[in-house]
Amino acid sequence: MANTNWQLDPAHSEVTFRVRHLVIASVSGKFDRFSSSMSTNGDDFSTANVEFAVDTASVNTGVDARDNHLRSNDFFNSDTFPKMSFKSTGLKSTNDGGHQLEGLLTIRDVTKPVVLNVEFGGTAVDPYGNHKAGFEVTGKVNRKEFGLQWDALTEAGGAVVSDEVKIHANIQYAKAQA
Repeated sequence: MANTNWQLDPAHSEVTFRVRHLVIASVSGKFDRFSSSMSTNGDDFSTANVEFAVDTASVNTGVDARDNHLRSNDFFNSDTFPKMSFKSTGLKSTNDGGHQLEGLLTIRDVTKPVVLNVEFGGTAVDPYGNHKAGFEVTGKVNRKEFGLQWDALTEAGGAVVSDEVKIHANIQYAKAQA
């Protein structure tokens, strides 16, 4: 069976994150610029090979000072490392009908294996005849494992920013036109 190429539909996709702040609340943000491609054997998503890249300078939490701090060497160091990337290495079905996407995540100059949960939303044909496929992706990473080492403690000893970052993405692909 021939490979099918899928291209990101950025107008119908988003990449967000959430991190605990001061141990008492969460702060969320998103990335405004990202790209992705997927290839499958025919239309069999269980054979998917996924590549994803995020423009680290496009981080957006709604607070300019915080966004600038995230772009600095304390976190992403966007000037030196303008992209973070993910390349899939395998996809497994789970007992609950979902999937786990295994792959290599690179942030800064650190690459580590990660496992992301994937819920397949289905396929549809839009009013313009384009074949679309939707996915919801969730996962967690430890930011310090990827070189995002900045840390501070409150006077009570709690972390200002937790090490765990929750990732949430709603991704829609369009089948490439032949």
